[in-house]
Amino acid sequence: MGYNTWNAYRCNINESVVIETADLMKSLGLQDAGYNYINLDDCYSEKTRNAAGDIVANRQRFPSGMNWLTDRIHKLGFKAGIYSDSGWFTCELYPGSYLNEDSDIKLFQDWGFDLLKYDNCAVPYDAVIKEGIIGKYTRMSNAIKNLSIKSGKPPILFSLCQWGRQQPWIWAKRLGQSWRTTGDIEARWHSLTYIMNENSFFAWSSDFYGRNDLDILEVGNGNLTYDEAKSHFTVWALMKSPLLISTHLASASEETLSILTNPEIIAINQDPVVGTSITPFRWGVNPDWTYNRTHPAQYWSGESQNGTVFMLLNTLDHPADMFFSLTESPWVRAGRQYAVRDLWSHTNNGTAVRNFTAHAVPAHGVVALLLTDDGDEPEGTMPPCARPEQCFGEDGTRVPEWFGSDMFPQVPIGL
Repeated sequence: MGYNTWNAYRCNINESVVIETADLMKSLGLQDAGYNYINLDDCYSEKTRNAAGDIVANRQRFPSGMNWLTDRIHKLGFKAGIYSDSGWFTCELYPGSYLNEDSDIKLFQDWGFDLLKYDNCAVPYDAVIKEGIIGKYTRMSNAIKNLSIKSGKPPILFSLCQWGRQQPWIWAKRLGQSWRTTGDIEARWHSLTYIMNENSFFAWSSDFYGRNDLDILEVGNGNLTYDEAKSHFTVWALMKSPLLISTHLASASEETLSILTNPEIIAINQDPVVGTSITPFRWGVNPDWTYNRTHPAQYWSGESQNGTVFMLLNTLDHPADMFFSLTESPWVRAGRQYAVRDLWSHTNNGTAVRNFTAHAVPAHGVVALLLTDDGDEPEGTMPPCARPEQCFGEDGTRVPEWFGSDMFPQVPIGL
């Protein structure tokens, strides 16, 4: 969790912007909410290395130097992140780290940085690099590990920015702590649904060893409605993506801050006991396992240390009721009732038995619930099984799937 300069400032960064942002992160309560990194993105350096072959901080925009900057960030109680690229150049054609991995990571450590975001632009010709995407990122991963051994310091956190084209959710866990899964985010609903849809198919790969990175948060930027911003933050948080703000905090609204600091949503993202993401249990608008960039899966569930998490995402352009059976989630026990906690209204909403309906979920809106076991369901709840397929009594009688009232007798097995 933290701040990244790219979406808000692009290349218009300098030491004053970075320190002002860190001050605002503290004064606006974002640090207290758990945001503890201040990360520089592209464009902080000179266009060329110095005579010794080192990256040089831009003299006009960072005249006090990077050690001064990281000292200030650390004194405010944050960690500091830096950016580089696995190719010849960064995406904005500043010096990349290819063939300079060992010296660059030592420089970043000497500058006082704690995290490296590592991009995928300006890839060398095949005849030069002679390795695939995994090997290209392995070079920096090995440099980080070797530096930690030599220096006796903890390894710099390694965040791979590979854009998902070669399935980093499968291999990147060997190399770093997070990996980008899709292209760059934009502050519009269809960009969010594209990312949600893509990640629905590999949400399983996030755990404590590393996280799918759905890209920087656009909450408070541009064209998102309040409900869309809530959906954006909820999906990112409950899917255990890194949460990196990139908005102009000096003009951040109370609505924006209330979304970014929701303690009950952040608690799921930062759960110290359960590291796995929520996953879809039903697609809703579309048949299950449907790939749809504009209408991703709507019904999601997962574990947490305090109960079962449910997320209902209304991808329609109008309000809708959203219904599900509790045991559609694999994390809910049959024959039990569940207390319902709404993670956005921060209210306890009674007890759910078998089913739950969220009424009039806003267009592009979200419902986030935490369900906790509240004992046996009431005696006599019918039908005998919430999910009637293969529902049997001890005497071998099967309850048919259409069983719903006393007018339908049980049918012995085999009939």
